Amino acid sequence: MSKQIPPSADWVDDPAVDAVLDVVSDTAVEVCDALPERRAYVDRENPSGERIRAADEYADELFAERLLDLDAVASYASEERESRQEADDGGEYHLALDPLDGSSNLRSNNPMGTIVSVYDEPLPTSGSNLVAAAFVLYGPNTTIVVCDGDSVDEYLIEEDGRKLLTEDLTLPDDPTVYAFGGRRPDWTPGVTAAVEDFEEDRLKLRYGGAFIADVMQVLTHGGIFAYPELQDAPEGKLRYLFECAPVGFVVETAGGRVSDGGGDLLDADSEELHQRSPVYLGNSELVDRLEAKLS
Repeated sequence: MSKQIPPSADWVDDPAVDAVLDVVSDTAVEVCDALPERRAYVDRENPSGERIRAADEYADELFAERLLDLDAVASYASEERESRQEADDGGEYHLALDPLDGSSNLRSNNPMGTIVSVYDEPLPTSGSNLVAAAFVLYGPNTTIVVCDGDSVDEYLIEEDGRKLLTEDLTLPDDPTVYAFGGRRPDWTPGVTAAVEDFEEDRLKLRYGGAFIADVMQVLTHGGIFAYPELQDAPEGKLRYLFECAPVGFVVETAGGRVSDGGGDLLDADSEELHQRSPVYLGNSELVDRLEAKLS
């Protein structure tokens, strides 16, 4: 049962993080409305060498302009920018965004998202320096999942405010889904063995090409998501600061685990802004089993 939240209600206990989340929530409505007219690719690539769409560019510029205007924000970085942008006055928090996760799904009209990370140290840094993370899911409904390290809450975003959908979201104890990125022929033997193990447990494959949409399946139904190490790309595909660390932070707070294949991903250091990392997250028991296959 959804619960209407007054516009002045706090997201978390930190007013500075609240201000960030207010901007993200308000801007997400505009980003969602703008998607149908911005499906085409633009004539440039992001720093990771990926083609970007007009929607990626639009979302990045809108979030950057509004978030850098907040007193609490010291810098803004995104997947679409080569380097972080410093705020004029400086603040206490450093933001890392994936402005439009899964924008390749635009053409096929499948879900996409926005991932927001709030760090208390300049980037690049470790996931252990996250103080909050959130992700917006543009699906049949526009929702936002918010995490402050103590709890995970899910809200419905509407033009005139928000409704609380799930308070203190936790992973179900009985997992039912799995999602692994990359081509099966490119997986390492350990990854292949882990997937075969999960299939013997009759976990259902759920993979849609947008990180946030796939992770929301895991948070809702229980299970495991991975964009794993590959034989020709041991670092995987997803970016540590923009995707792996913040979403892992959410999943760990919801009662699960996040690993880079050898240990807690949030304890790892990021030496480059656009550094990639393998990521395995979901129910703790499944992540433990996967690590055993990789060792």
